[in-house]
Amino acid sequence: MRPDVLVWLVPMLWTVTLGLWGLSRESSVWRDEAATWQVAQRSTAEICRMLGNVDVVHGSYYLLMHALFECFGPSTTTLRLPSVLATGVAAACVAVIGHRLAGVWVGLAGGMTLGLLPAVQFYLQEGRSYALVAAGCGISTLLLVNLLQRRVRTLYWVAYGTTILLMGLLNWLSLMILAAHLATLLWARSESDIWTRWTTASAAATAGVLPLILFSRGQSAQVSWIPPLTWHMMIGPAVLLAIGGLGALLDRPRAGRLSVAAVGLPLLAVPHVGLVALSAFQPLFLDRYILYSLLGLALLIGSVVGSVTEAVRFRRPRAARWILPAVVTAAVITLLPQSLTKRSPASRVDDVMAIASDVRRLKGTQSAVLFIPSARRDTKSVSPSAFAGLRDIALEMSPEQSGTLKGLEASPSHIRTEMLAQRRILLVTDAPQVARPVKAARDRMKTAVLKKHFRPVADEQVRGRRVTVYERLAPVQ
Repeated sequence: MRPDVLVWLVPMLWTVTLGLWGLSRESSVWRDEAATWQVAQRSTAEICRMLGNVDVVHGSYYLLMHALFECFGPSTTTLRLPSVLATGVAAACVAVIGHRLAGVWVGLAGGMTLGLLPAVQFYLQEGRSYALVAAGCGISTLLLVNLLQRRVRTLYWVAYGTTILLMGLLNWLSLMILAAHLATLLWARSESDIWTRWTTASAAATAGVLPLILFSRGQSAQVSWIPPLTWHMMIGPAVLLAIGGLGALLDRPRAGRLSVAAVGLPLLAVPHVGLVALSAFQPLFLDRYILYSLLGLALLIGSVVGSVTEAVRFRRPRAARWILPAVVTAAVITLLPQSLTKRSPASRVDDVMAIASDVRRLKGTQSAVLFIPSARRDTKSVSPSAFAGLRDIALEMSPEQSGTLKGLEASPSHIRTEMLAQRRILLVTDAPQVARPVKAARDRMKTAVLKKHFRPVADEQVRGRRVTVYERLAPVQ
């Protein structure tokens, strides 16, 4: 097999292998993935109706997963395999970029590093869109490198603009990659015709995403839970930028030259700086929104390993070929405890599936069910058979009928009347360790009625979820 093929094939297979390792996480599904799971099983019309009310930013991803669930059926494999394959593509792109800019060792090291980064290992097996965006980042950046290194046809610019468009439709915050690519163009002192074509492709892609951006602003309440940016939240990004900066220095960057530093450092730094700037107006700082920036970090780490390999090669050519295997082995051993943790159900804040078995066991006969908050209804949406025979006494319209993720509940007074008519109620809620303060009027009322008129007779907690059985107190004579 040709060496240039092995440069991208080995990192891709390595990353996919890491993704397949423990893919099911003991058949656990946490709340974010549960949203994908339940929406993907709705009809296309139901999904489109829901997007008018909530989660329009994830609409393209939901429609993609709907198609996959239709073809292969709902399972943790169908849910997560697209992310595994997408990260494999991203690793292959990093490898090719590194190879073209700095040689075989930089390409191999960068490509194999990507799948080992802790944040990437987390989202590598996530049933959400972030890994797909990272693949788009890799493809678009590789296309840009091709366009800057060679005189290529207009078709490449069309492919570049289309890739940016698809990234934006999956997560419009990914459009910050255009600012990173702009910095690369400035660094490389690109010619005027390159600027003209890049501007055209970028403007077209942005125009295609703009309706989504404007419409999603009306659903901004969905991210109101994100905490304001604080200084301690900047420690992690600062460490990443320091590591990336070291890699850029070892690459000996020079203005006017396309290099690993010219591509990798803007790709790492610009999305972080951009997200910090946006968070000054509305809190948005979550690492998953800029997961794609870690392709830049992997590329720069590859530059460090490549520089060491080249330095050793002049004195000990045979020893140089063992540097990368030794570094990868050391990284795997060092990160093994963290890697095992990220592949366990405990790595997520909760497990929607685990509590379903307790509901089956505890529901008994003539029981009603309540959810606090109503978003915990996702357990019922993902495992409806566990709730067979239970009446959801607070629900007025189902999630599918209402075009929402959690359904519409009745008025507090109606729910109270229904609760007082029950002899036995199952409550599904968050475990105390992860529960947030009860704020909604309905949830405060549910809690108050249960405390005053019912007593708990059974209680189970598992993986961030809790189910409690309440029985009605005997009336005072």
